[in-house]
Amino acid sequence: MKDDELIIGQAEDKIGQCFERNMPTNTIFLDPHQQSLLRGTVARKDWGCELLFYGGYEDAERVVLLCLPNYATIETAQPLMVIRVSAGVGKGGRQLAHGDYLGSITGLGISRSMIGDILVRSDGADIIVLEEIADYILRNYTKAGRAELSVEVCPIEDLMIPERKLTHVIDTVASLRLDNIVASAFGISRTKATQAIGQGLVFVNHVEATKVDMQLSEGDRIVLRHKGRADLSQVGGRSRKGRVYVEFERY
Repeated sequence: MKDDELIIGQAEDKIGQCFERNMPTNTIFLDPHQQSLLRGTVARKDWGCELLFYGGYEDAERVVLLCLPNYATIETAQPLMVIRVSAGVGKGGRQLAHGDYLGSITGLGISRSMIGDILVRSDGADIIVLEEIADYILRNYTKAGRAELSVEVCPIEDLMIPERKLTHVIDTVASLRLDNIVASAFGISRTKATQAIGQGLVFVNHVEATKVDMQLSEGDRIVLRHKGRADLSQVGGRSRKGRVYVEFERY
């Protein structure tokens, strides 16, 4: 609870600075829980400036709350940069993974809250960071998982977004309850779906979903952290057994 109050207070301070000083401001990177918290509090009020959740690209998991006075745009107030890493092989000849990059960059003494999404490629990664720490990383980031790194700083417009695999899922569910939908969309049991909801790992339309009996509708977007996201693209009629036909686009 104290952490929640702290992030709300920090966001309100940034919004206040934007309005009072007529200048763009932004928070640190927010995880999905923090984003959900702010969408339900500060983002609902008219603060006299524009508020955007922004992570450098569409569907970013980690974002900042960007506060813009009426003269500013994302482009003119851009708070993010890309650390482009080219990497050799890691220990045992394996390709470096997300955890290798995250662990090595936080090993430099950099808080996780200063780092956005890490987009891994076969030959390296693009790491989204706050502009203020980009030069420090450029000077000090040389190794990850025992692999030597070549590092450069790029504008966010040059971000390389890996192609996502799209899976089309057709199924039937007993009802449009959240636990049923999560289980169906991600191919897990209802028990595991219920556990994930209780652990705060499930989000519907960017808002943390905590009730297993929440009713979903066609067009809703469901995110299960560490598993991906799924769009409930179609809700059909009922089968002979009374189950509801559903279709998902899962990423």
